[in-house]
Amino acid sequence: MIPLTINGKTYRVDVSPDTPLLWVLRDHLGLSGTKFGCGAGLCGACTVHVDGRAEFSCQLPAGDARGKKIVTIEGIPHDHPVKRAWIDEEVPQCGYCQPGQILRAAALLAEHPSPTDRQIDEGMSPSLCRCGTYPRIRKAVRRAAGKKGGRK
Repeated sequence: MIPLTINGKTYRVDVSPDTPLLWVLRDHLGLSGTKFGCGAGLCGACTVHVDGRAEFSCQLPAGDARGKKIVTIEGIPHDHPVKRAWIDEEVPQCGYCQPGQILRAAALLAEHPSPTDRQIDEGMSPSLCRCGTYPRIRKAVRRAAGKKGGRK
């Protein structure tokens, strides 16, 4: 049994330590907000916070997550500035990548509360959006940071 702290709650999961955290979240705990995209850590759809840092859950073995604080999209409050900005800027198109995008943006803003456009672009670059809503994503990050450039 592997103890995992996810969204402030402790779970004990009976999985092999090398099982990717993504599958523990989705298949064992029913936290389906974290998406499977590529399985190779190239798209960002599976992004979660691990001790406050954005990480690819498809690449993190459950055994390595033991003792760390994990936050999924389900653990981000509805009134979080990033979630509010995402809605205000109408970022989602198909929506598939949005949980990972939101978690990556929240981690970026925790590290850089007032990011430059370059920091936004670099910080968000590991997360792909097949619909190409990158301009809206940048506006939403700016809005969540309290910067101009988003809709009023």
